[in-house]
Amino acid sequence: VEGGVSLIEVKNLVKRYGNHLAVDDLSFTIEKGKIYGFLGPNGAGKTTTMNIITGYLASTTGDVFVDGHNILEEPDLVKKNIGYLPEQPPVYFDMTVKEYMEFAAELKKVPKNQRKQEIEEIMDMVKITDMSNRLIKNLSKGYRQRVGLAQAILGYPEVIILDEPTVGLDPKQIIEIRDLIKSLKEKHTVILSSHILSEVSAVCDYILIISHGKLVASGTPDQLGEMALGSNTLELVVRGNRSDIESSIKEIDHLKEYHLEECEEEKNAVKVVIETQEGLDIREKIFYKMAGIHCPIIQMQMKQLSLESIFLELTEDTPEDRSKGEKSEEKPEEYSEIDQQEEEESEDAGGL
Repeated sequence: VEGGVSLIEVKNLVKRYGNHLAVDDLSFTIEKGKIYGFLGPNGAGKTTTMNIITGYLASTTGDVFVDGHNILEEPDLVKKNIGYLPEQPPVYFDMTVKEYMEFAAELKKVPKNQRKQEIEEIMDMVKITDMSNRLIKNLSKGYRQRVGLAQAILGYPEVIILDEPTVGLDPKQIIEIRDLIKSLKEKHTVILSSHILSEVSAVCDYILIISHGKLVASGTPDQLGEMALGSNTLELVVRGNRSDIESSIKEIDHLKEYHLEECEEEKNAVKVVIETQEGLDIREKIFYKMAGIHCPIIQMQMKQLSLESIFLELTEDTPEDRSKGEKSEEKPEEYSEIDQQEEEESEDAGGL
């Protein structure tokens, strides 16, 4: 990321659970005032990375700096700057919405003389004011998610981290939560994780694609889109002699690769698939080449690699990954007592 003020720096982050490598030498920078998306399949290491940034988990090696402060050396200072909504909102079902917000404000040490006003402002912002006297257990999933989001915003931290914020919501709730997230960027830097490509494209200014604990690509949605446009495939159906068609195609410059196969749908026709270099349009050249050998083009279609294709290509399991069976971020059997103790300690210390 270039040009802005760095708010979070993640350097060579590694997290191991026994023999399982959940985060593998991850480095990236987060700038102020933008919405960042962590995109990756389930089990890619997104939640583990977020837990380390928030101070909930300790890394095996590597450093995280938030506003210049090291998470390991100054955890309280860093946590004060971060609001966190885990995948399961940390709400208490037997409290009313208002009681829970007061409890969260106390935990976050929001000054007493500001508490009432701040709670009202945030409840209004996330549209839960009408629910203030309802018990949380009686709320729909969408409203519980809003309450979780409200506690993350309490104290107006610089960074708000959201883990799969729309998972399990209906389409209307998803649109509402997305709009709410977009509005947060006026005053906050937002990091959200998701395995849903459309969600990240719709909301985020910058995307980090993670697979098997590694950063495999990053850029704005437009930059990743250009990456998708970088590889163009032209599909043709041409009627005529196969060897004549192939000889003619061979003469065209800047082709990456091509192959010919029999076309079942058309008689005496050949299907041709050509991959061209970035930004190169060879349709006219192909037209004149085929016209020159009197082979009519029955069909011609330019296929561009979509963002979905890029995502799948970058995050696809290799045979080696499959043999390791590292498809889940759940803690494996080797998960040690030290890791467990670390989590319990940070849970006790971290609160909300």
